[in-house]
Amino acid sequence: MNFTDELLKINQELASKGISLRIERRRELLNLRGPLPSRSQKEIYKTQRISLHIQAHQEGLHEAKKMLEMVQFQLKHGQFNWEHWTNKHVKAKAKSLHNEAFTEIENFKSTFFSDPARQKSPSSSLTTWSSAYWPYLKRLRELQRQTHCNLDVELLKKTLTSYSENSRSRQQCGTALACFANHLNLRLPEDWRAKGNGYGIHKAKFRKLPSDNLIKESLLQIPNPRWRLVYGLMATYGLRNHEVFFCDFSGLKKNGDLILRVLPNTKTGEHQVWPFHPDWHEMFGLEVVGNNPKALPKINTDLKTTTLQKVGRRVSEQFKRYKLPLTPYDLRHAWAIRTIHIGLPDSVAARMMGHSVTIHNQTYHHWITRRDQQRAVDTALAKNAA
Repeated sequence: MNFTDELLKINQELASKGISLRIERRRELLNLRGPLPSRSQKEIYKTQRISLHIQAHQEGLHEAKKMLEMVQFQLKHGQFNWEHWTNKHVKAKAKSLHNEAFTEIENFKSTFFSDPARQKSPSSSLTTWSSAYWPYLKRLRELQRQTHCNLDVELLKKTLTSYSENSRSRQQCGTALACFANHLNLRLPEDWRAKGNGYGIHKAKFRKLPSDNLIKESLLQIPNPRWRLVYGLMATYGLRNHEVFFCDFSGLKKNGDLILRVLPNTKTGEHQVWPFHPDWHEMFGLEVVGNNPKALPKINTDLKTTTLQKVGRRVSEQFKRYKLPLTPYDLRHAWAIRTIHIGLPDSVAARMMGHSVTIHNQTYHHWITRRDQQRAVDTALAKNAA
């Protein structure tokens, strides 16, 4: 139901209950309008407005309805007072709510960064806060400012459902707000995890990932040899964008073991990665970076002055600049699917990718299920043949 239809429905319901007040829209804001006590003579009623300073959208409409019910209650019990509904008072309430959210978010941020485990890697913690927490807390604060809601479970629900179902953003929002709710000692509903669906049916399941041939052909579209090395490393080792610039490449030297070590100051900390396919090490000329890590593009990797997120963004920008027919994460997902087809245990692949087995299985559920079903079919056919 769109905004106009919902507004009409609410006002019709009010009329059917014998309530004379209505919610009206004036430009981009919502007001209450109807018979109210005169400011000078309380016993005389005349049609007047109460400015709510609530944005005219569906979330604001629900908040306006609550305000109308409050006014109606005060009128019924002789408690209505214009001083409580002046612009100054309403704005003060909104400011108080906004300050509450601001204060609690700042307290949560302080607690986040004071965690001893996070202090071991300040740059990684800053990146995690900037990408995995702040965007969702910022939206929560903005929704509270628009709707004048209390900082409660309902506001957290509104923030979560403002993101598309089955999206990565919604999944991350659910995780971030669950941590924030714990900080506020708020009890979330039992189905919170289900409402925050994300990786479980993430688009990675359905996207058409690049073939090995396309990955090899796309390298030719990159004229800069430094960025060709970045591309080759991501394709061969399934690295995140920023991880390319924070690795120990000594294993890539001639006659090395080809094992790449991702350093502790990255998003998910230190982990080792093996090449899939191993022959891509030679094909992409990765021995060069094994002998000289400075062969990579010269970008700012000093985490005292930049963040992992900004480093990663440079990689995405270059892919777009060269108009490649795939994204950096297509290379990472393709690497993961390669390990599934090869038969590498999921727990080992997850460790190499720097995430949990749960996340790995949820993200690549489609391909893992297909692999396991194929194994079952092959075993059944073999028994039948025997």
